Amino acid sequence: MGYLIAIAMVIFTIMIWRVCLILFWRPYVLRKHFRKQGVTGPPCYSFLHGSLHDMKIMMKDARKMIMDKHSHDITQRILPHYHIWSSLYGERFLYWYGTVPRICITDAELVKEILSNKFGFYEKPKVRPSMVTLIGNGLALLKGVDWVKRRRILNPAFSMDKLKVMISRMAACTISMLDEWKRQLAIEAKNKSLTIEMSEEFRELTSDIIAHTSFGTSFAHGKEAFNAQTKLQHLIAASSSDVFIPGTQYIPTRTNLEIWKLDRKMKKSLKGIIESRLNSQSDSSFYGDDLLGIMMDTKNDGPNKLNMNEIMDECKTFFFAGHETTSNLLVWTVFLLSLHKDWQEKLRQEVMQICGMEIPDPDMLSKLKMVNMVLLEALRLYSPAIELERIASKDMKLGDLMIPRGTGLMIPITMIHRSKEYWGEDSNEFNPMRFINGASKAAKHPNALLPFSLGPRNCIGQNFTMMEAKTVMALILQKFSWSLSPDYQHAPVNNLTLQAQHGLPIIVKPLQL
Repeated sequence: MGYLIAIAMVIFTIMIWRVCLILFWRPYVLRKHFRKQGVTGPPCYSFLHGSLHDMKIMMKDARKMIMDKHSHDITQRILPHYHIWSSLYGERFLYWYGTVPRICITDAELVKEILSNKFGFYEKPKVRPSMVTLIGNGLALLKGVDWVKRRRILNPAFSMDKLKVMISRMAACTISMLDEWKRQLAIEAKNKSLTIEMSEEFRELTSDIIAHTSFGTSFAHGKEAFNAQTKLQHLIAASSSDVFIPGTQYIPTRTNLEIWKLDRKMKKSLKGIIESRLNSQSDSSFYGDDLLGIMMDTKNDGPNKLNMNEIMDECKTFFFAGHETTSNLLVWTVFLLSLHKDWQEKLRQEVMQICGMEIPDPDMLSKLKMVNMVLLEALRLYSPAIELERIASKDMKLGDLMIPRGTGLMIPITMIHRSKEYWGEDSNEFNPMRFINGASKAAKHPNALLPFSLGPRNCIGQNFTMMEAKTVMALILQKFSWSLSPDYQHAPVNNLTLQAQHGLPIIVKPLQL
């Protein structure tokens, strides 16, 4: 008995020692290590919280701010801690996300080195359990060999040949939305215009498109999953600056109970979509050539075969990413074109010249150069992805910095997209002409544009997003003009992705052709 007590005491002592190392000794040593290299940061380090308490206060204050609608300098509102700390300590600074040290990296060459590494030296970080619940343990979160295998399975679903076939479905969903606008205008014929909440409109549209093109269903059938994900997203965004203690995800708190409830709804909806595909196919060895079919195809046998839970995780990933990115891109593109009517008219003329009143096909979309330029500028000024994070998996030399193992490397996309060093003095202004020679030549560094990341882990769906956005914008430009409602409040917000906090009310008018 005494022997067991002694062993228990040793284990307990080791655990206490490790906790003390993480919570007290490590912060002291790392701050000293980086200070020697000229990297400082906020001096306050709170027990367990790190810098989270200060971040939470700054974010709360920033959300109260209503910006001038003509101002695109949004860093102060969506990344207020970066905005304040970079002005105090320089663009490269150290802060603490709970017990995890983080270094802000804005040098485009160092960012390229981090994101282009193929040897796993800069890994995706482990995320909170609530984030896994939201987007699933799929392609976005997998690491190493598991990620390589999964990417290999999913790549065929996003080949250009497959994407070109999807255009007609994207167009059909968009036309259905525009027909509803016409119906509402007919009801309100006296006004000859209609105010539409574009944030919600585009969320439903892009959800419908991803449901049709990748899962062979519709927004109506996947509505419960989409709505549950949206609610989960807001819950998780609200708690992102709270301290997380491992194990607390199992405690039946009010927030956890809501997360579990939403997760059950999402799984039930996704399981229904998968089972519907299983039951509808007479040939059990082929389930279709869309994303869902490729995941279910029994030709992916052996070690590459995906089980039901893995398919569910990927459905979560692509349900979320498949509509969130494009929805936000469309919202901010329409916003920018409502401010810049001259560009709205230029794009309309280009669309009418190349497409006329026809539904655009792949060849037509490839010729819409100005539409592409405007979309790229929208992605620069209002990138749906706000920041990227990697973790040093071993002690690394990055530029002139020695980075200890376990240090988080934060890449603030929003700040890099506004760097005067890379984008010039007009970096906070809307100027699509900077992309006239393509994205790689728009800035002083070829990798200064990062809405889809870069390197081996770049976004698998970036071509899908751009093709979808071009299709939707071309069809809207053919039939409607629009302007910003006086009720609009300019308040971009960080809800894991960049959204319009108070929505985007737009006044649309049918074109007289």
